[in-house]
Formats: sequence, structure tokens, C-alpha cells
Amino acid sequence: MPEKLHHAVNQLLETLTVALEGKLHTSGRVSSVDPGAAFAQLAEQALAQGWADVERLARQLSQQLEGWPADRPLLAVLELIEADLQQLAYALRAHGVPATRLEQLAKGQLREEDQGAASSARPAEPTSLSADPELLQDFVVEAREHLDQIEAEALILEREPHNRESLHTTFRAFHTLKGLAGFLELDPVRTVAHELETALATVRDRGLSASLELTDVILKASDYIKAIVQEIDQRLKGNPAKPFPSPDGVLAEVYRLQQALQEAGTGEPTQNLASALPQPGAQVTSFPASGSGHEAVPTSLAADVSAETQFVKISTAKLDYLVDMVGELVVAQSLLENVLEARANQNPQLLRCMSQLARITGEVQRTAMSMRMVPVGILFRRMARLVRDLARKEGKKVELVTAGDDTELDRNIVEALADPLLHMVRNAIGHGIETPEERRAAGKPEIGQIRLAASHQAGFIQIELSDDGRGLQKQKILARARALGLVGPEAELSEAEIHNLIFQPGFSTATEVSDVSGRGVGMDVVKRNVAKLRGRVEVYSTEGQGTTFVLKLPLTLAIIEGLIVCVGQERYVIPIYAVREMFRPTPDMLSSLHGKGEMVLVRGRLLPLVRLHAIFGVQPRTTDPTQALVLVTESLGQPFCLMVDELMGKQEVVIKSLGQALSQLPGFSGGAILGDGRVGLILDVENLFRTTTRHAAAA
Repeated sequence: MPEKLHHAVNQLLETLTVALEGKLHTSGRVSSVDPGAAFAQLAEQALAQGWADVERLARQLSQQLEGWPADRPLLAVLELIEADLQQLAYALRAHGVPATRLEQLAKGQLREEDQGAASSARPAEPTSLSADPELLQDFVVEAREHLDQIEAEALILEREPHNRESLHTTFRAFHTLKGLAGFLELDPVRTVAHELETALATVRDRGLSASLELTDVILKASDYIKAIVQEIDQRLKGNPAKPFPSPDGVLAEVYRLQQALQEAGTGEPTQNLASALPQPGAQVTSFPASGSGHEAVPTSLAADVSAETQFVKISTAKLDYLVDMVGELVVAQSLLENVLEARANQNPQLLRCMSQLARITGEVQRTAMSMRMVPVGILFRRMARLVRDLARKEGKKVELVTAGDDTELDRNIVEALADPLLHMVRNAIGHGIETPEERRAAGKPEIGQIRLAASHQAGFIQIELSDDGRGLQKQKILARARALGLVGPEAELSEAEIHNLIFQPGFSTATEVSDVSGRGVGMDVVKRNVAKLRGRVEVYSTEGQGTTFVLKLPLTLAIIEGLIVCVGQERYVIPIYAVREMFRPTPDMLSSLHGKGEMVLVRGRLLPLVRLHAIFGVQPRTTDPTQALVLVTESLGQPFCLMVDELMGKQEVVIKSLGQALSQLPGFSGGAILGDGRVGLILDVENLFRTTTRHAAAA
């Protein structure tokens, strides 16, 4: 910044401040000040810099204040020139010159009535990052709620530029953030929120409609504040402090926007702001999730007064501990019931007490689990922003449609799903959705569609992500897999097996590496992370019409409903959602194929037979499949049969970790204490099949 111009601005601000203090602290009269001359000096310096906008505004103000009588009250003049002062402040900001005091004068923030209110609202002692961690933690929680709301409403504004409710909601969110940050002396957050609030107030007050640049600036400001909030959260967790990112880049864009808003507001009150703002080159339309609604999200857990329900904030660690203890209670109740079962049949009073205990335990368990349940729509709304940004980067037009946003899922699963869904959305936009030109040539609408849907399906949650793009190209996938050595040159694969090749590590059909696709580190991450959640992924695709990914997940990571199976003297738990069907095979259903081993004919299709006793080295009651029980499950879209001795029953079990020493055992995802007090190992059927296949190939 030029020294002379800097000096001129400082002199101007000092002159106006002295004049204002003369009004506030004397009888209202001032002497020996000439703001008109200060504006004239500023105009000369701006002319030397070639800043025509600053020069024009400064000269205009100088002429208005020319010959200002020394006994004339400043505030009376400020009422007449405040709009010009504000435009001058915006112009100076756009050229990198600080003009905070000038803006405060223009907005009346240093006037007599405001000064008294400010002094009474200011806290007696400043709050620092180390002074009150509890206040800062509350700020982190509430700020994230407001930022999520800002992002959702900005995407609505991008689709509906005239939506006044979204505009008002965004304004209120920034206003609240400014107040919270000001109280905690988080100046970067307060400054950015204040400037956005000013810009949004201009759009609101002048009846302007939103533009692409407005939503861009809102989202960039939101991202900046989000980075500050994340850093505060890390400090509160005891991590080494890092400097806050500089707000200069965001503020420069906000100041340019403010100046454009001032120029755009001089015409009809309903004019479109987009006509007065520089537009980015890419004309990409991105829509938020349907059904996200325009309702204001409560600013805190206790915001919904009309519901007459009181809420408290609680640490997630305490909540997780409560759920664990409830799980222990369920196990203890089950053990007690097993011990007293014989006596209860002879003692009606004991039977009633056990029945009541079981009922209360079940209610406590359901309530505790529901406390960790959150709507999956929280996750879907994050994807709306991702779709918008990726579509613009790829030069495509994409609409995101959602369904089942209110479907509830364990909070830990929702958090763990963020990464897999991110990769799937990136894959859909990078590989699936075509460019507008390609879609027109194929007879499709220019705007591609990505759909996210969630629903309950018989004890588990099903999440579908589908697109109406080009679909999976089977021949291209197969050729690439053969080139990578994943498939033999003569191997014949079913459609499902070809589709599932995209989950192999390092697999990619992209010819060029971009920010969105091409490195082969996407879908294998999806498969691995979903498997950690004890879920599975299915893929369906039709060339030229689109692709659908189906994620099937348990409702919670703490408790599963499982089938208790017996192999010899051992008990194993198989998650019920992993079992398609079970039966006792007849001799004509059994066969052996060279290179593939034992097979079972199930509904016209030969499926591999995996003997559980052979994998774990357990002595079975029978080795004859016709005397045993076969369960049909699958791995990577490949169905197979699992042979056990018998089915002991169905039970809801609390999952227990096997600990660090046993966590690497193949084929197991945890353990559970059964009703008779014995420990049953929970099978990871997918990992089990892969392990069996590798051993067979090695042999």
C-alpha cells in the first residue's frame, strides 16, 4: 500500500474521529477541524495511484463538506453523507486500504446512542482461547450448526435467486456468528461475518436477487470460518496450536462484492444483481438436496421453544460410555435370566420380576441407542456442496436429489460414511455424468441427476446413490482388469463380477489424472470402509443409462441381530443381514468342479461351498453337507454357501472388541457374550470368503 495514500487515509480518519469525539464529549460543537480538506487530500493521492473510483467519491465528499463551519455538529452532516462514506470505504477496501473506522462512521456504529449500548454490552474482561474452554467448546458446536445452515441456504439461493427466506436465514446466521465471535474476541471470524452481513443487508434492503458470485463469496466465507472453528476445536483437544489462516483473501472478494452491490442498487429495486457482477466463466447449475426445505435450523439445541421440550448438550464421550454400560446391563440381564430360568418356572413372583426386568432393560436399551441416532440428511446436505463444487470444476450441470433424509442412523456410522460417500459422488461426477454436449447428443437433458436415498430394510439401513450418466462400460473395465493382471485372459465373468472389479485397489479406467478421478484410490476405499461398518456394497449399471450403488448397513455399531450357529462345540454369530437364505442340501445339489472345489446348486446357479470347520480347525458333528446346514451369503457380489452344523437361534447381541492382540484374526469382526454366558465370535463373512479363496489359490 502506498505510504502517501496510507497517510492520507489515517489523517482523514483522525480528523473525523476528533470531530465525532467533540460532538460526543463536549456540547456538540467542534473547532479547528476540516474534514473537507482531508477528503480533498485523499482524492489527490488516489488520483496519483490511478484509482478513479476512490478519487471520484473523495472529491464528491470534499465538495459536500467544503467550507464546513467550525460550529456545525458533525452528526448532522453524517446523516447526509453516510451512503457516500460507505461507498468510499468499499472502494478503499477493494484496493487493499483498511477503512474500518470509516465504515463504522457510515453505519452509525460510533454515534452517541450506539456508543452507550456498546459499552454496556461489552464484557468486563476479554475472553481468550485459554480463559474459558467451556465457552469456546459451546462456540464450536453452535458455529458448526450455523455454518451448516449457511451452506444449505446458499445452495438454495443459487437455485432460487429470489428466495427471500433463505436470504434472511443466511443473514441471521452471519449476524449470530459475528456476535459470538465478538464476545470471544475472535476478530478474524467477527470481521468476515460482519462484512458478509453488510453485503447481505444490501441485497435484502435494496430488493436485489442473488447471483452466482454472491453464493460463491458466502461459501468461501463459510469455508474460512469453518477452518478457524476447526483450529479452535483442535486446540481445545490439546493439539499444538497453529496460526489462524489470514482473512485477507476472503475479505478482498467480499469488498469487491460490496462495491458491486452498491453500484447494482442504483436502479429498480427488483433488478437482478447478476447483471451488475462479473460472472465466472463456467456456467454450471448445481442444486441442493430436494426436501432440504427452507426452514431455519435451530441455532442451539434449546432453540425450539414452541415444542415445549428442553434439551441439554452432552459430551459424545459420555453418551458412548452410557451406551456401553447399557450393553453391559443387557448382557447381565440375559445371564441372570439364563441362571434363574429353572427356578422362575416354579416361582411365579420370580417370573414376574424377571419379566419386568427384561421389559425395563429393553426400554433403557432402546432409549440409549436412540440418543446416538441422527438423521442421515445431515450427511446428504454435505454432499450437496460437494456436487456443486465438483460439477463446476468439471464443467458439468448436475442436480442432486435426495429422499429419506429423516432416516436415522447411528452417529458413528454417519461419520464413518462421509468418506465413502465422498468418493462415490466424485466417481459419479468424474466418470458417470456426461458433459452437457454429450448429454444432448445422447438425447438426455443437459442437467445430469445424482440421487441419494435412504430407507429401512428389515433390520438394516439401505443407502442408494444413483446417477443417470453413461453407466459402467463392461468391456472397458474387463480390458483394464486384464491389463492389470486382475483377471486371466480366458476367464469368463458374470456382469456382477465385472462390475465389482471397480472395487479392486488401484483400479481406474480414467485415461487422464485429474483432481476428481484417475488415480485408482476411490472405490476400494468405499469397499474397505463399508466393510469396517459390517456392511456391504452392491453395484448395478446399464450402459448409457446410469449406475446405482447400494450400501447396506447395520442400524448401529453397538448391537446387532445375529444368527447363533453351532460348529462342533463352538458357537458363532452371523449378522442376520448377511444371510440370504438357509437350507439343508440334497445329494443332487452337490458337485465338485476342477479348479473350483465343492459347489452347491442353488436356484439354478453353482455356488462355492465353504466348510466353516475346515477354516477354523474345529471338529464338526458331521462332514456330510446333507446332514448339515448351509447358509447363503456373499462377498464382493459373489454369493457362496457357508456350511455349519446347526442353527441355535436368533439373538440380539452386544458387540465386544477382540482387543489389539486378536483384532487381526481373519474372519472375525468381534465377539459377544451369549445368553448362557459363553463367548460367541462374530463372523466377518466377506473377509472369511476372501481368506478361503486365497488359501485355495495358493494350494
